[in-house]
Amino acid sequence: MGFSSRLGTTGKAGEPKFDRQIGPLQATAINMTQMCGIGPFLTIPLMITAMGGPQAMLGWVVGAVIVLADGLIWAELGAAMPGAGGTYLYLREAFQYRTGRLMPFQFTWSAVLFIPLIMSTGVIGLVDYLGFLVPGLVDSDGHTTTVGHLVGIGVVALVVVALYRKTGQISRLTSVLFVVMLFSVLAVIVAAFVNFHASYVAFTPGAFKLFGGPFWTGLGAGLIIAIYDYLGYNTSSYLGAEMRNPGRTIPRSIVFSIVGIMTLYFVLQVGVLGAVPWQDLEHSTSMASLVLEKAWGGTTAKILTVAIVITAFGSVFAGLLGGSRVPYEAARDKLFLPWFGRLHPRLKFPTVGLLAMGAVTAIGSLFDLSEVIAMLTAVFVLVQSIAQVVALTVLRRRQPGLRRPYRQWAYPVPSIIALIGWVFVYYKSGTQAIVLSLLWLLAGIIAFLIWARVERTWPFGDKEIEERFRAGIESEAAESA
Repeated sequence: MGFSSRLGTTGKAGEPKFDRQIGPLQATAINMTQMCGIGPFLTIPLMITAMGGPQAMLGWVVGAVIVLADGLIWAELGAAMPGAGGTYLYLREAFQYRTGRLMPFQFTWSAVLFIPLIMSTGVIGLVDYLGFLVPGLVDSDGHTTTVGHLVGIGVVALVVVALYRKTGQISRLTSVLFVVMLFSVLAVIVAAFVNFHASYVAFTPGAFKLFGGPFWTGLGAGLIIAIYDYLGYNTSSYLGAEMRNPGRTIPRSIVFSIVGIMTLYFVLQVGVLGAVPWQDLEHSTSMASLVLEKAWGGTTAKILTVAIVITAFGSVFAGLLGGSRVPYEAARDKLFLPWFGRLHPRLKFPTVGLLAMGAVTAIGSLFDLSEVIAMLTAVFVLVQSIAQVVALTVLRRRQPGLRRPYRQWAYPVPSIIALIGWVFVYYKSGTQAIVLSLLWLLAGIIAFLIWARVERTWPFGDKEIEERFRAGIESEAAESA
């Protein structure tokens, strides 16, 4: 068994290196900006439809339990292995003993699809709300027009341009977008409670009936929506190579962002349900603008809708910021196209990763929102969420000496809760989404075998086992940077 001590997150001699300029506040802001975005403004009506009435508010709570349990997995892994790429590093370290590079290859193969798809839903939502301000972007049936699609592509191009700069400048811009996001959500909450009617929030009769109640029958679909809206709590882990004191910053940013967003979502859902009858919310494509217009009139609603559009922009911005780092480490390991492993010589960010994921985001924005959510949920649950639960357990057994600045609370209870939750979400994602996700993974296995044959590595050669964080070498470098 061979071990490597090279600093994979800091670059080889003479190569550009990541700048560690992101602190705890900026990391939490990046996570929360990515998590919130357009999500709740777009999906609250979907949640109400799925769960059959005001009991939809509890769907956010159940979803939060799953993501908080999963967040503690990310916290331990991210603190112990703070490099560029997040999950890629964790799967590489955990699964190399039995399956070589198959698992990290599958993750990278899938991440270039599901991360941009998450961002594309933000673009779709942004265009929906922009349609409240600009006629012609959305038709009478709520579908995006050709002009709307072109605007969405333009938004993606603008995000890429905004990200084409140094990490320090990006973190400051993210803080501004975070403030706009908070303002948008709080404005809608205040507007909702201006016209709050407690009778509107009453649960529908028989909602919690054990067999046949709308809460239980709709919980699966509701959880898919809730999980989608919480995605982004792990963005700081993808940016581990750019974090100051990552052993403390990453766990705190994850936990704080989940608790903060859960609170905002729950209060927002209750307020909206009390402002507008849930039957009217079911069919709304710009729910927040409807609430704002009802409370303060059309002019104010349009002004605040601008803030919501900026919030959606911020979500796509933060998501592509983290996602563009994912293929970087894989490319440096010769497990992905080599162009993805290069940093801009002056600005020090992975240019190809940003441009490629921006292109996939633009293409994904042309599809139906519900189809995009179902497909991306099924894929990421298999290759990331469930795989990381296993990875945490494997690493605790295989690398007990791994330096862990944070250890999961009450282990293995959160891991078990997360695993049960993810299996349930995957099962409820639907037959079509499950079949498509399995076909995608099969294609990934075929691609891996072709690569392994060319490189003469497992299963066509020896396994390359390198416990790069085993002695804390890379982690110590990260802490002292």
